[in-house]
Amino acid sequence: MGGGLTPPPLLSNFDATCPGVVMNTGTLRSPYKRVWAQSYKAALFELDANKVPVRIDEAETALVARARELFHSAGDNIEEEQAVDDAMYALHALRSALKCRPNAKNASQELAA
Repeated sequence: MGGGLTPPPLLSNFDATCPGVVMNTGTLRSPYKRVWAQSYKAALFELDANKVPVRIDEAETALVARARELFHSAGDNIEEEQAVDDAMYALHALRSALKCRPNAKNASQELAA
């Protein structure tokens, strides 16, 4: 380039028209990701069958919050979106299995064994 001119930064126009906007590169980790994973594991590994429905509800709430966040975020989140869908399916199956058990107290004893 002649004349000592320096080309402007690539995003200078974007920066001027959209101040405060930050591009989501997918590298930032949301606290919701950890919350849903922890809640999901707590539901799966709860030994007290009487507490499992509550754990499932907590995990589903966290999963829905994360699914909404992923829906509104930019970037490639397909792997986590699939993991969230799989977790919701597994929780639904767990809830259905619990309904088939005749007695929650016996189920609790079976889980502890």
